[in-house]
Amino acid sequence: MKKVRYSILGLLGLAMVFIGCNDSGKSNGALSSSAAEKVYVAPGERDTYYAFLSGGYSGNLTVYGLPSGRMFKEIPVFSQFPTSGYGYSEETKPMLNTSFGFVPWDDLHHPDISQTNGELDGRWIFVNGNNTPRLARVSLSTFETEEIIEIPNSAGNHSSSFITENTEYVVAGTRFSVPVPQRDMPINEYKGNFKGALSFVSVAPDNGRLNLEFQVLMPGFNYDLSRPGRAKSHGWFFFSTYNTEEANSLLEVMASQNDKDFIAAVNWMKIEEYVKNGGGTKMAANYAHNVYDEHTHTGTSTMKKEVITVDPTEVPGAIYLLPTPKSPHGCDVDPTGQYIIGSGKLSADITVHSFDKMMAAIEGEKFDGEAYGIPILKFEEVLAGTVKSGGLGPLHTEFDDRGNAYTTFFISSEVVKWNVGTWEVLDRKPTYYSVGHLMIPGGNSRKPFAKYLVAMNKITKDRYLPTGPEMEHSAQIYDISGEKMELLYDFPTHGEPHYAAGCPAELLEPRSKKIYRLDENKHAYVTPSPDQARVERSGNEVHVYMSTIRSHFTPDNIEGIKVGDKVYFHITNHEQDFDVPHGFSIIGQNTSEILVMPGQTKTTLWEPKQVGVWPFYCTDFCSALHQEMQGYVRVSPANSNVELSWSLGE
Repeated sequence: MKKVRYSILGLLGLAMVFIGCNDSGKSNGALSSSAAEKVYVAPGERDTYYAFLSGGYSGNLTVYGLPSGRMFKEIPVFSQFPTSGYGYSEETKPMLNTSFGFVPWDDLHHPDISQTNGELDGRWIFVNGNNTPRLARVSLSTFETEEIIEIPNSAGNHSSSFITENTEYVVAGTRFSVPVPQRDMPINEYKGNFKGALSFVSVAPDNGRLNLEFQVLMPGFNYDLSRPGRAKSHGWFFFSTYNTEEANSLLEVMASQNDKDFIAAVNWMKIEEYVKNGGGTKMAANYAHNVYDEHTHTGTSTMKKEVITVDPTEVPGAIYLLPTPKSPHGCDVDPTGQYIIGSGKLSADITVHSFDKMMAAIEGEKFDGEAYGIPILKFEEVLAGTVKSGGLGPLHTEFDDRGNAYTTFFISSEVVKWNVGTWEVLDRKPTYYSVGHLMIPGGNSRKPFAKYLVAMNKITKDRYLPTGPEMEHSAQIYDISGEKMELLYDFPTHGEPHYAAGCPAELLEPRSKKIYRLDENKHAYVTPSPDQARVERSGNEVHVYMSTIRSHFTPDNIEGIKVGDKVYFHITNHEQDFDVPHGFSIIGQNTSEILVMPGQTKTTLWEPKQVGVWPFYCTDFCSALHQEMQGYVRVSPANSNVELSWSLGE
């Protein structure tokens, strides 16, 4: 008996040796040393890729480096951001204006980088606001939000913000169908009465300026995600739909009755021509268009009052419906433009449609009925193939430059690699846990950069040290340069990333702006030199023209301010050196501090409510004498006769 026991213990010990070591004798642990080396960026060295991750309910966009996973910046877009004063400064408050008033938050989902000929060009990145339907354009030279346009007749702007392959349009599809125009009506009369608006917003090629050109008023389905046609399918746009049942309650049951929903194929070029020739109906609307001017450093908000709507039945041959297994979520197009992927999110299979077969089916009129006058193509006539994955819950697909696709499976928590054309599964790797979107730099273009894959997971659980009930979401980096995927690294993300866009660092790094030239500052309240600093009163409005440079404000002593005044501090940063911002805050300031970049002017409003002498100071550590960078404002009673005065060094 003892001999048997010793033999078993010996076998167990030998098994532990094999489990604890890989083929090279190194510990597996969380990362092998080779994996660690692949993500290590030495001090002073730089990452080779930028990754822009949506912040979801943070309302903002976060910038990371790959392969390190280091976060470089959070770009404020739809949410107020006290770190920089975005949405608090007088110049940026207009950026958050909407038809509902000032809305300082949104749910930012899907970034997409501008393209030329289907390849990333690195000029702008577009993002969507899901809650209050909006599109935003962010400059990739300043990494600042330059424009936000509200989308009328829409709700839950989810199948957005994806662009055509020459950035002719950025597209916004509504997730929730609603009455169009909005009106008071019973919710249970949804079916047949609500509409789903697909909005096409043009992008000016020289400056990126946005304009809502037309909206296609589709049946009242839910429009989930979208992708443009590219190469041979350029001119088309594809939208996944669910709830073709048009249910309005208990959708987890009632919106899963049909065996198939649709991918809507929209020939936007045909509709564009129709509108240019006078087609469509002008509809009264009310939506905000907010633009930030880099030269004046100021945002302005304009309310638009009209939009052109298009009835799809009035443009024959413009829209077709491709049956797709139940409740598809993702909708993706491969780099050649030939294959359109959309899979039922409770399925085990990945459904692939063929653009060529779609066109042949249209030509041959291979229809299987219609929905509200829109032809439905026969499923078998447009099906290119099915990937028998063995996973469960396919969601999103990205592509490499070697003819392979990578699909996330939410329920089985994995990424599956498969061949486009043979539909053969080539590899699979687990994710931790419940992966949603994934991103390959350029994976949504004609030219992917297939070195890394980032999986964005919905559940973190035990991947990091616990931080109470709330955990940051987790992303994982995989090396996909070889035949097999290799998990390299976990890193926490901010908010809830729904999608990401990435590009080589060399595309953006040379054009990244380092300072704003002071001699090009066209702000209405700029202080171009310290000798022009001053304080002016008009009634109870006081304007402080202030300059700042290491390590003082001009002026730094102000008297004659009264309780009840509205004091506008217009602060110009005179530095012309990279990475030397100055901050400003004053006690009792009911906004946030503001951070002023070199050569820039920003304004903060202060409304003193108490008599006293109140200090202000620089909030960003800028020099060895940073602590000395301060000043005082004397506030007198509202009926005081203290004269307005200001000084420096007196």
